[in-house]
Amino acid sequence: MKTSAQRLSLILLCLCAAVIVLYVAWSSAAPQSACAGCHEIESSSTLWAQSGHRDFHCRECHGTALSNGLHSLGEKAMMVVRHYARPGPGPVRLTEAQVLEVMGACRRCHGAEYARWMSGGHSATYASIFLNRDHNSREQPAPDCLRCHGMFFGGTIEDLVTPVSTMGPWRLLDSARGALPVIPCLACHQVHRAGMPAAAADYTDPKKIFYAAPPEVPSVLWYDRYEKAHIEAARLPALHIAGDSGSVRMAEDVRDRVCVQCHAPNAFRTAGSGDDRTPRGVHEGLSCLACHENHSNEPRRSCRNCHPALSNCGRDVTTMNTTYFDPRSGNNIHSVRCIDCHARGIPARRTRRN
Repeated sequence: MKTSAQRLSLILLCLCAAVIVLYVAWSSAAPQSACAGCHEIESSSTLWAQSGHRDFHCRECHGTALSNGLHSLGEKAMMVVRHYARPGPGPVRLTEAQVLEVMGACRRCHGAEYARWMSGGHSATYASIFLNRDHNSREQPAPDCLRCHGMFFGGTIEDLVTPVSTMGPWRLLDSARGALPVIPCLACHQVHRAGMPAAAADYTDPKKIFYAAPPEVPSVLWYDRYEKAHIEAARLPALHIAGDSGSVRMAEDVRDRVCVQCHAPNAFRTAGSGDDRTPRGVHEGLSCLACHENHSNEPRRSCRNCHPALSNCGRDVTTMNTTYFDPRSGNNIHSVRCIDCHARGIPARRTRRN
């Protein structure tokens, strides 16, 4: 005859087995019949089903309740508690720590893009931005800094760095944050965004491969720290910037609207003011990505994309006295004009001898 302790042990064993079976079934089930069952996640699941990532299971990016051991289990349990504790449903948002964890998942598939991002300026860390002596001594850390540098940070500027003044020395309140990136992948990209998975072309008629390809839709977005939401590039307002002789002609590439959210002019929208990099002069109307490579922002090979080996002047454009050739040059590549180098007028084109 079984004792009470034996019955209790058997009941607990059965409960544990039931939980394990339920966990395995839930983790292996299709997202449409599992994750999408929660109304807070349903909208994200719908976007995922239309996105280029729809062939991947949710757990491949988000992990499972046991991905990080007891920490993950406790985190998921608190989600359930908060769900029933608050009066109504609220949006599901990732914390900065979760954003960086998802970024690790991005790296598994997008290794080349990650490597280029690491080699460029957008991989800057909290320490490199908020402990920069030259910048902080001229302009003190301000709340709006987090709009572009640390947009997923959950606190205020006072929670991040001290002192909030032009008098240092400055230090991060949490020194462990110093090595974290201030512009992670999700600053400009959204995983749950409509898009088509990559597919092989139809090689039966090679002449039609180019024309049969679907039109490319810009994949960049802007994450608004205050709205806590991604905004598609095409839905961002087109900026009108004033130059020396009227409005500057802007590029038709809507991706530029994302760039200008950070590389913006002053309140008067004056070209070249603030952090504005809008092309003017001989490069007016060019898109940022006409010169800057994706992710790395590398511009060093861009001249060759448009210019032949010799310019109309008969000189190699990469050796001209601009900031492309020498960062100390007074002829900024973003605003250089012909007359900046040719004060006496544009010389006649040289003829090449064979």
